[in-house]
Order: sequence, then C-alpha cells, then structure tokens
Amino acid sequence: MNNNKNRWKVLFFGTDEFALESLKCLHKEYKSMRLLERLETVTAYNGHENNVLKYAKDQQIKIHSWPLDKNIIIDFDIGIVVSFGHLIPSWMIQSFPLGMINVHASLLPKWRGAAPIIHSLMNGDNETGVTIMKIMPKKFDVGEILDQQKVIISPDETHPELYSRLANTGGQLLIKSIEKLPNLIYSGRKQCDTQATYAPKINKNISFVRWTEMTAQQVYNLQRSLIGIYPLTTVFNNQIVKIFGIKIHNDSPSCNENLEASSPGAIIYDCKNNVLLVKCHDNKWVSIEEITIPNHRKMNANDFNNGFLKSNNNNNNQNNKFFKSIHHHDHDDFVKIKDKYII
Repeated sequence: MNNNKNRWKVLFFGTDEFALESLKCLHKEYKSMRLLERLETVTAYNGHENNVLKYAKDQQIKIHSWPLDKNIIIDFDIGIVVSFGHLIPSWMIQSFPLGMINVHASLLPKWRGAAPIIHSLMNGDNETGVTIMKIMPKKFDVGEILDQQKVIISPDETHPELYSRLANTGGQLLIKSIEKLPNLIYSGRKQCDTQATYAPKINKNISFVRWTEMTAQQVYNLQRSLIGIYPLTTVFNNQIVKIFGIKIHNDSPSCNENLEASSPGAIIYDCKNNVLLVKCHDNKWVSIEEITIPNHRKMNANDFNNGFLKSNNNNNNQNNKFFKSIHHHDHDDFVKIKDKYII
C-alpha cells in the first residue's frame, strides 16, 4: 500500500449509469496522476454491454469479469463498489489493504437496498443524499459510514432527474473521500439499525394505482418515482390500462355530477383543460393527460371521453366510469386471467 505518494491503486466494481459517473471521476484523477496510480474495472457481463463496460473499452481501462479469480486482486490498495448488485465475499474484502468502500444513493441507514432513489421519491421525501460506506461481507448497505452529502429533493423532481443528480454527487463525494485516505477508513461510524428503512428491488406490480388506498399526493409521487421505468397502470372495463401525465388537481371539478357521493377511482372529463380527473382516497383529485387501452393507440383525454366515457353514459353503465384498484395480493390472479393485456 502506498502511504507516501497518496496515489492509490484502485479496482472499481460497477455496472450501470449511476456507477459510470463515479468511474469517470476516478478516470479523470487517474489521467491527471493526482490521486490514482492504477485503475482497473470489474463488471458483470450477461451478454449485453453495460455502461461501465462500454466506457472502460472506449477509454482502454483494463476490464475484469465477475466473478473474480483470487489471482486478479494483486497489488491494489482499495476496492470501490458502485451500483454493482453482487455481495462481496470476505476473502475479497480482506485482499485490499484498505478494504472496500461503496457509494450508495441514500443517507444510510435510510433506504438500504437496491432501489433507494425510487423509494425516496415514492415516499415523498424532501431530502436524500449519498453515503460513502465500508463494504461488509454477506449483507448489503450495513457497513460503517465514512462520509455523507445531503441533497434536497424538489416537489416535482422525477426519477431520471434525481438519479442523474445523485450519480454526479456520488462521483464528487467519492473523490473527496479518496483525498482523505488512508485516515478516512479508520474514522467510520456504525449505522443505527433501529433507524434503518428498506428499498427492495421493484417489479411492474408497483405501478398499479390503488385508488381506494392512495392519496392524490401518493399517486403523483408514484409517477415521479417510476418515470423512465414503468408507466402507472390501473383497471378500466376489466382491462389493464396505462395512464400518463398525472398531476395533482387543486381545483374542484366543475360538472353537474354528485361528486360528494362518488367513490375513489371515479372518472370525470374536464373539457376546459382536456384532462381526465380521478378521485383518490383522500377525496382529492388527480388529472391524467393520456391513456393507453389494449389494442388502441395512446389517446388524449378528449378521445377517451368520446370513445369510452360517453358511450358508458349512453348505456347507463355507471360502473364503467371508474378506474378500479388492484391490491398487491390480487394482482397475480388478475394477471393470470387477463394475461393478454399485460404490459
């Protein structure tokens, strides 16, 4: 280990765009010969080139495939892990004189797990951040905290926007942490497990809006958290449909219907703003700009009103003027019956 020059030999572990920002920052330091003497990468290759692999090839950074052979980790000072997705074994951590550190996209111990940005937005948090922590064997996101930086979340910020900001913040904080080596490694503080919250990996089931349980703010937050990943979905006429352009509607709907008696999921067409208004659990409303129904093109609110809501009015079919909720425990059974409509 090099304690004299303070230029470190780094083995970097990562896969996705979030990890790429940290790798770019490390590579800049390597090229300037300021902080890094050696830089090589480890990535998991499943047949498709991920962002880290592409960048490493383009920049002629030496690449190792996961899982690693023990002979690979020779003469490195530290391992750096960013959005890698694999547990690191004890022998590998102990192979580095300074151990291994991780860049995590939350203020640990809040939002331990694979999807901290999604859960932070879904929860309506007004702040999050980045944590630099020690890697521990056998468990994710439980190591000692070495450094943190807080990031304020704006009320309308979406997943792609926050993801990009935190990736940039993570890269910058990583360089600041490397500047503090080796002393930083020995100044960590333990996480308080009683304050931990968890951010498990999501699947498409999370996109279903539960109108009878969710407030208007929660529906809006769900959309913010899933933009670029899944569209929000609901059930109309016993079909799974996609809904887009959701906003909180602060004004009372202007129509002649009995709004007080309407239930969560009730749909009203607002011709003035050309949006659909849907009632939520807290008796507030969200607006929807566009909708996709199976076997139909994406349509705006006016087209949906003319093609579906008006026809239901003419047929006195009031039940089909509602979006229905699917609860998580009902979803699989519904999908088995309606699999041709799966998104």
